[in-house]
Amino acid sequence: MNKYFDVTEKVFDITEKYPETLDVFASNGFEHLKNEAMRKIMGKTISLEMACKTKKVNLEIFENKLVETIRQTRESVDMGLNDTLKDSDGETRMLGVLPCPVRIPLMESFSKWLKEHEESLGTKIDYELKAANIGVDWIRSEIENSDADQLADLFMSAGFDLFFDEKLMGRFKKQGVFKDLSGFERLNRDLDNDRVSLKDPQGQYTVFSVVPAVFLVNTEELNGRKKPESWEELLSAEFERSVSLPLNDFDLFNALLLTIYKEFGEDGVRKLGRSHMRSMTPAEMVKSNIRNTASGIPTVTVMPYLFAGMVREGSPLKPVWPKEGAIASPIFLLTKKTSEERVKPIVDYLLSPEVGQLLATNGKFPSTHPDVENGLKEGQSFLWIGWDFINTHEDLGALIRYCMDLFYDESGVKR
Repeated sequence: MNKYFDVTEKVFDITEKYPETLDVFASNGFEHLKNEAMRKIMGKTISLEMACKTKKVNLEIFENKLVETIRQTRESVDMGLNDTLKDSDGETRMLGVLPCPVRIPLMESFSKWLKEHEESLGTKIDYELKAANIGVDWIRSEIENSDADQLADLFMSAGFDLFFDEKLMGRFKKQGVFKDLSGFERLNRDLDNDRVSLKDPQGQYTVFSVVPAVFLVNTEELNGRKKPESWEELLSAEFERSVSLPLNDFDLFNALLLTIYKEFGEDGVRKLGRSHMRSMTPAEMVKSNIRNTASGIPTVTVMPYLFAGMVREGSPLKPVWPKEGAIASPIFLLTKKTSEERVKPIVDYLLSPEVGQLLATNGKFPSTHPDVENGLKEGQSFLWIGWDFINTHEDLGALIRYCMDLFYDESGVKR
């Protein structure tokens, strides 16, 4: 039981006490709760536990999402921060999601910067910067219902499907709506070198950080098998039904699917499906050696690099940076070309060495800023699908859906 609510409590009582959870409910299949009348009628008759059973939503995972959202919001309030600033006269609109581990320090830094530059900006700003665990459906719905003129001036988030799906940002990309305002000739050497380059050759998209996907190997579960040190070894028959994959972290999972598809083809995606054992939250990941369940203990967990560093000394869980490179899930910064003059100061702040170092240090999300020290060791390279792959596929969103079909056909997991 968490300290905020019990799963046997009525949905209405939880949302009444913690209104910040409404977005989480809505983005996980409970859209009707956004309607106040439905929230009062249905929410008072059904517990959280029963609601999850009805929608076939994993209760433990969903409870963790709610708790994280409440915790993040309460911390923001305690620090005098706000993830939303709405001004009816605001000329410039900014939408985005921030990785949970760095959201609080980023919001604190951004709020301070806004106060210091309020007069010199020359524009009033509306912004909504929510925690990543809430998801991006609230941004998605706006994009689907907007034309180029109605789009926000600046977007910040991870997500291949959000930014390249033809039904979403993909159609605006083809219209040349966006412009890379970084001004960087070259990105950080960790992310712009002979092996990999995250700099958009078309000058439209800006990547300002990445989430690296690595392995956490439970050495007690190897049972004579060699510890996997590469993606190729992870996809071998030895590790079928032995791997925990981040199915609920859509941005990271989509990056995994696309990269495995590019490197190993359809057969690789099918093998990834056969490797899958169960999904876990970050909290479960770093305790997976002691949290046995009916579905067993995974031998390998694919997770963000940040969480792999939280393993206690002496644990049988050992982080592995894959030999081919950690799969890179990029965090994008999109700015409308027509808004360049108004948003350039905001972009300069977001792409500053200070913000880049905060990302790299606090969250272990390597920055693309050329002057940031990401603290990576020799051999810690990246596996990135590349701009050629992105630009030669007509609809990356359709490719993601195709790869998901291949994966789920082999995984045995119900979608």
